[in-house]
Amino acid sequence: MKITFIGATHEVTGSCTMIECNDKYYLVDCGMEQGIDVFENVDIPVDPAEISAVFLTHAHIDHSGMLPKLYKDGFRGSIYSTTATGDLCSIMLRDSAHIQESEAEWKNRKAERAGDPIIYPVYDMNDALGAISLFVKCPYDLEKVVGEGVSIRFTDIGHLLGSACIEIWLTEGDVTKKIVFSGDVGNHDQPIIKDPQPVAEADYVVIESTYGNRLHEEPGDVVEKFAQFIQTTLDRGGNVVIPSFAVGRTQELLYSLREITEKGLITGHPNFPVYIDSPLAIEATGIFIQCDRSCFDEETISILDKGVNPIWYDGIKLAVDTADSVAINTDPVPKVIISASGMCEAGRIRHHLKHNLWDPKNLILFVGYQAIGSLGRSLIEGAKKVKLFGEEIAVNAEIKSLHGISGHADMDGLLKWMDGFENKPSLVFVNHGEEQSCEDFRATVSERYGCRAVAPYSGTQYDLITGEETVHAEGRRIEPKKAVKAQGVYGELVLSARELLALAEGYKGHANADIARLTKQIQELAEKFR
Repeated sequence: MKITFIGATHEVTGSCTMIECNDKYYLVDCGMEQGIDVFENVDIPVDPAEISAVFLTHAHIDHSGMLPKLYKDGFRGSIYSTTATGDLCSIMLRDSAHIQESEAEWKNRKAERAGDPIIYPVYDMNDALGAISLFVKCPYDLEKVVGEGVSIRFTDIGHLLGSACIEIWLTEGDVTKKIVFSGDVGNHDQPIIKDPQPVAEADYVVIESTYGNRLHEEPGDVVEKFAQFIQTTLDRGGNVVIPSFAVGRTQELLYSLREITEKGLITGHPNFPVYIDSPLAIEATGIFIQCDRSCFDEETISILDKGVNPIWYDGIKLAVDTADSVAINTDPVPKVIISASGMCEAGRIRHHLKHNLWDPKNLILFVGYQAIGSLGRSLIEGAKKVKLFGEEIAVNAEIKSLHGISGHADMDGLLKWMDGFENKPSLVFVNHGEEQSCEDFRATVSERYGCRAVAPYSGTQYDLITGEETVHAEGRRIEPKKAVKAQGVYGELVLSARELLALAEGYKGHANADIARLTKQIQELAEKFR
């Protein structure tokens, strides 16, 4: 009975963990890495054909995105998820495959001209369809036997439609242990879906730490703030461009826009156009509209009872094909554009940024987490120029973030979920957070609950019967040149800044004069380039 950590160890994306029980292998999540990879991940240590099943916490690509690759490499077991997660993955994995194929085709046109080797997609549409065919959809709150000595139960974790923490019971001989994977813990009081539900007991807990060392800003009235951003931008004749995750975040924005319209919070711009420019978001919105009412919170159910669609209203325009998307940027009418991807790494949002970043009348409004190394992160951190489609674009547009609608719990939210355990676990594994956040939250958990808490690196293995580490792995940082190859000059800047931070942290305990001298030099450097 063992657990091996593979992905999202001291990093936020690429979730993947392996469990071994009765000589059978199981994965919890099989996600894709996004942004710059800081640490190397070990490969899945067994042949994918030997894996009996995957237990999926939710549909986001950083948790599900490598399932088609797993299928391509021989996996033919079952993929257990909630019903809504399975429905969302049916569109998201196909969309991801389309992106893989399109990017390979684009790169190969350049490779052919340069005489370089052909590039193959990570996986194709057939692989995605093969993975989709393996889904076994389960309801919340029902314990299900999935293998010899292995049972699971999904509990609503409030992060995304269908998202779940997964309770897993493992039995070998006369020993039974229970391990709970939090998945991504949702924020409280978010629209549409329920708050995270507690779990009473566990021997072991694997918990995320995306915001493990910080608190969200006080949101105030998010709808009112959103309306103010729109009002100000439309008044000056600009566009509001919102990079948004197609699944979850886009539907929350539609919920808020319906409320803004109903309350008349935007004046002087009757029927201002709102474009949804993401085929994936359009399909996902259909799934939200048609899903079982039990997935929704009480407020959303009350809106449905009045015969009102909570995430739709007259005035929303859909950009289905490429021609529709192109036409948006030829229309001079001030507008709101919601497009994917949320971190600006792919998709139609990059075209909208190309056409809108240069104009100071426009607003680029971020509404979700931006991973290190992503284009979205660089814009939030003040990049003056970015490269899109081989062209350098000046960043003159206003750049803002709408706080209060994060899909992730902050430190207090994570601890609130941990407080739900009546019998505290003997060992807590902390993952799915940037390096400092992960380590800080590990220390917080250990101090607050008086239990062992560790933040394992990729390749680390524990015996779940004894609770002892059986394979120790150190974090293997990716060589800077390798890490920034796809990120260019900006990637080098980010990594250099990390080196500076590491230098500063290493000064703890030095003479005060030395610390003061380094502090002054950093402040002078920051002031010079501010």
